[in-house]
Amino acid sequence: MKVVCETDRLILRHLQLEDAEFIIRLLNEESFIRYIADKKVRSKIDAENYLLDGPLDSYQAFGFGLNLVVLKSTGTPIGMCGLLKRAELEHPDVGYAFLPEFCGMGFAYEATLSILNDGVTTHSLQRILAVTSPDNFSSIALLRKAGFNSIGKMELYGAQNNIYEYRS
Repeated sequence: MKVVCETDRLILRHLQLEDAEFIIRLLNEESFIRYIADKKVRSKIDAENYLLDGPLDSYQAFGFGLNLVVLKSTGTPIGMCGLLKRAELEHPDVGYAFLPEFCGMGFAYEATLSILNDGVTTHSLQRILAVTSPDNFSSIALLRKAGFNSIGKMELYGAQNNIYEYRS
């Protein structure tokens, strides 16, 4: 289990196959399906395939990927946050998703800042993008607060999205 970064309240670590049950819950939240996509992860096998083909593959290919976010005080998994490298985008982008009961507490912002710092210091990234649905106002506010600037719109996965950029 590789710890990527820590904050005062959070530990961000590599996802592993043992996180499959949490992944099923997170990816089937209404907010995840609405603002990100329906990844059609309904079973443990689906979740393990999602992990193998997504985050675990990304760690091998790029040295980064989505990470599990856990509360430092209890070890409770509350979401995921990390960097993705999509073929459709020139630069890596930050992604995050949290269980609804942990939203509005600053955890996503805290995790995002930590991942941006890791991207710059560990992976020497000078530009990091972010993609969000135009109606995901809380995500847009988080990105602006974290230092991202809007650079336009693009269609991605069949939907129009806002694109943001962070420069180190």
